[in-house]
Amino acid sequence: MKITFLLNGETVELAEADPTATLLDWLREDRGLTGTKEGCNEGDCGACTVSVSDGDGTRAMNACILFLPQLHGKAVRTVEGLGGTHPAQQAMVDHHGSQCGFCTPGFVMSMVAAHAEGATDHDTQLAGNLCRCTGYAPIIRAARAVEDAPKPDWLATDRAFISPEILRGEAAGRGAEPPSAPTSSNELAALYEAHPDATLVAGATDVGLWVTKQLRDLPKVIFLSGCADLNRIEITDSHVRLGAMVDMNRMRDTVAPLHPSYGEMIRRYASVQVRNAATVGGNIANGSPIGDNPPALIALGATLHLRKGDARRDLPLEEFFLDYGKQDRAPGEFVEAVSFPRQPDRLKCYKLSKRFDQDISAVLGCFNITVEGGTVTAARIAFGGMAGIPKRARAVEAALIGQPWTQETVTAALPAFEADFTPMSDMRASALYRMETAKALLSRYFAEDQGHMANVLEVRA
Repeated sequence: MKITFLLNGETVELAEADPTATLLDWLREDRGLTGTKEGCNEGDCGACTVSVSDGDGTRAMNACILFLPQLHGKAVRTVEGLGGTHPAQQAMVDHHGSQCGFCTPGFVMSMVAAHAEGATDHDTQLAGNLCRCTGYAPIIRAARAVEDAPKPDWLATDRAFISPEILRGEAAGRGAEPPSAPTSSNELAALYEAHPDATLVAGATDVGLWVTKQLRDLPKVIFLSGCADLNRIEITDSHVRLGAMVDMNRMRDTVAPLHPSYGEMIRRYASVQVRNAATVGGNIANGSPIGDNPPALIALGATLHLRKGDARRDLPLEEFFLDYGKQDRAPGEFVEAVSFPRQPDRLKCYKLSKRFDQDISAVLGCFNITVEGGTVTAARIAFGGMAGIPKRARAVEAALIGQPWTQETVTAALPAFEADFTPMSDMRASALYRMETAKALLSRYFAEDQGHMANVLEVRA
């Protein structure tokens, strides 16, 4: 597979790139750039962080779950490409931010990307980098010291890079059978219909682990990153529509002004590096029962837009999830977009996990309840972690609708959770904990609505 990208200012052309070779392995084994470290090899620790730039900006990304074809037409910087002159490097020295040093290159590259974008929310920007020596305080001081430093000259060059193939209107991988990098949803639709056994690669935050952890061979892959029309966001007076290739940071930027609790939940469920890669469509199509995004979308009344060849169909998002590991998606059919209606903000998303940041939920509850004249007129309640799929609490909704919005109504509705869910016990929580927590979250929603307590997620934003 042929790809072209910029590495530390040098144009790299790979005529026969392995489609499932990770950037981390290639940097260390083929280029000898060992400053990019392998820690977890699954996108959790940040030791492998690099910066990736294109015309849309500069992003910190995990090299360990980034396949080489995803870099086509982009510019990559490793710690070696800073030349020892970036202000983040000197700040780490001045503020004693490096202890054993293993995690230091990853921290520096996250700081470099944050500095390039003018980001100053350092707790968020560095949440995806773990220091085994627990030296976070001096690292945060170093990040703050860099905020007003001049940007390096190479940044403009990296952002302006365009590969020759893109200039000629070509995609990566031309000449392969089948072509593995379509440039539009129309081309993708034809290609995937012809090769329904292929693996679609969007952000690779999940598929990457199939390769690095499960050691799976993926003989036929289709990369979606060249489909610019799947990366569009449409906001009108009536709805919000997100293309399947919109990454989760862009989604957060879109939904946070409309539904702040939702935006804060997105901030927590993955690191900046993972959110820069993970996509709306990939998150939904993965169908995980503990995926945090579908319950919030279901609570908002989202519609999923699917496509196979020239045929399109729409369905309520909750109907897409049929059973554990099974979705209503035909061979050769893919997620094109998801949309939800514009509405007053009544949504609260409660994520419970053992670790506050960047952890898988034990329970994720999303509540969107409409009250008019003191009576519940509509309710959409959805949970992750309570069943084998993201699922609505329809019995609870029915127990609320048409009733006065009072503590008595809420209390009377709590037993309905047992009609909706039969949770399991696992390493994250017991079935009893999940059930009691789900009931408590409805009570919490009511208490917050009555002004009796603050949403701790928003307080800690």
